[in-house]
Amino acid sequence: LTGALNLMLGGAPAGPAGTGKTESVKDLGKALAMPVVVFNCSDGLDYKMMEKFFSGLAQAGAWACFDEFNRIDIEVLSVIAQQIMTICNALKINAERFDFFGKEIRLNRNYGCFITMNPGYAGRTELPDNLKALFRPMAMMVPDYALIAEIMLFSEGFGDSL
Repeated sequence: LTGALNLMLGGAPAGPAGTGKTESVKDLGKALAMPVVVFNCSDGLDYKMMEKFFSGLAQAGAWACFDEFNRIDIEVLSVIAQQIMTICNALKINAERFDFFGKEIRLNRNYGCFITMNPGYAGRTELPDNLKALFRPMAMMVPDYALIAEIMLFSEGFGDSL
């Protein structure tokens, strides 16, 4: 995720429910002292609302984690891709101010955008290619709790944890 931020891109953790996608973004933000706004997406979102959201994020320098991003309608996702690309391009040229869909706004370089997805569920949309290009993917998987417990017990001095 930090590699994505370094490349002026967003991060896209994907995987089954309960694998810590949103928590990983929140914990990274906490470790770096960044405000993180978690937003649960639905098919009722429109591009005008998202434009205001992104405008506020870019000006405040906050991070946003859009949970279940692939629930948004495909038509809205295409416009969102343009909105995110505008901010990413401003970051890449080190702009202090930039035109964001008819308004000139200040850019705080701490801006960060993350999307989480649960692939394979009903009602989920495939992300358009222009949107995929703006995010660095990261695969998450269900942890092996038995192995974790075994390692923790060994580290505490238990010789045989089975």
